[in-house]
Amino acid sequence: IRSLFDIGVKAADPGLAVKLALEKKPLPELGDGHHYIIAIGKAACSMAQAALDCIAIDTPISAIAVTNYENQQEVRNCRVIGAGHPIPDKNGLLAGRYVQQLLSAAGSNDHVLCLISGGGSALLPAPVPGLTLDDKIKVNQLMLSHGLDITQTNLVRQQLSQLKGGGMARMARPARVRTLAVSDVIGDDPRVIASGPTASRIGTANEAIEVLKKFDVWPELPKSVQSVLTSAEEYAAPVDQGDDIAVICSNGQSLSAIVGAAPDWAPKIVSSSLSGNVDAAAQQIVDFIRKNLTGTNQLLVWGGETTVKVMGTGLGGRNQELALRFAMEAVDLPGDWVFLSAGTDGRDGPTDAAGAIVDSGTVGRIRDAGFDPQDFLNDNDSYHALKIATDLLITGATGTNVADLAIFLRR
Repeated sequence: IRSLFDIGVKAADPGLAVKLALEKKPLPELGDGHHYIIAIGKAACSMAQAALDCIAIDTPISAIAVTNYENQQEVRNCRVIGAGHPIPDKNGLLAGRYVQQLLSAAGSNDHVLCLISGGGSALLPAPVPGLTLDDKIKVNQLMLSHGLDITQTNLVRQQLSQLKGGGMARMARPARVRTLAVSDVIGDDPRVIASGPTASRIGTANEAIEVLKKFDVWPELPKSVQSVLTSAEEYAAPVDQGDDIAVICSNGQSLSAIVGAAPDWAPKIVSSSLSGNVDAAAQQIVDFIRKNLTGTNQLLVWGGETTVKVMGTGLGGRNQELALRFAMEAVDLPGDWVFLSAGTDGRDGPTDAAGAIVDSGTVGRIRDAGFDPQDFLNDNDSYHALKIATDLLITGATGTNVADLAIFLRR
């Protein structure tokens, strides 16, 4: 099952996707113009390197890649900045200012290539006037702990940023802007990927306020954030789509690669839109398996992104908690089975694990060690429960990000 996960990750190779996209539609020749390459997200370095490899060495270029520290690496002729994820930090703030400087320098004869991948929202904070980095950090922490999904989270982020929700594209005018995006969101909506820096806003400030109130976040927000949201312009202005945006890599490619690699296991993609709270998602997966058990080799896969409402003080992430909940619900499933849930970026929550691989013995191993797995779940401490069971999946940073993969394998 680990090899199938690796095949799924490899299918989402962001550098190769950029190379193929630029071979199909090369960057324009600019005469006396200037190329700007701005890459943000967990796949920023490989995307930037692939783009630079497609441009003649003597071409005037300014390039920046902003990525998380785990994926930071040297890129030829490119300034690389490592920044905080999932919580923004000062390096991200500095990177945001540098990006704004580059975009402001672009003129009508220039071309801006934006290379966007998941994680870009947190990595490039650019607070609107009236907000500080600490305000942005507080908002992010609250949304993470209250279980907002990525679309709801990025709707809010767009209202508080100078670069998100089309801000980068508007700042680059009158230069032409082209965007190549690696999607980490269900539905592959460019407005949601990294909060849509070159796309239209998801919605208005009033809609963001409604979401924050629905999840009981609003009363806990800094007063400065409440003030910005209540006084914001009510618009979801479109970006001029004389600029173009293409999604070049997605979760669906990973799912297809997994089932294509195991034809003898009766492979089936169950869903590419797994979402909602992990407890409901785990039950949904187990219920489907119970209704669709076969007597032969069986491979079922899901893609998407779940959420966790944090009630305790433990350590974990959505994939680890999903895997542990699955193990508890599926102890009586017949046959020899394993279940994997992991993030394609190699990191699940604030941990060193990508997720976990559980089996019919997971719960027993935890109990044999003298612990009740339910106690760990009550404290959102799936990491330590799975560590006891020796079921953590640790891959290191993968250099890509196309949301999560869940794989069930049974013989």
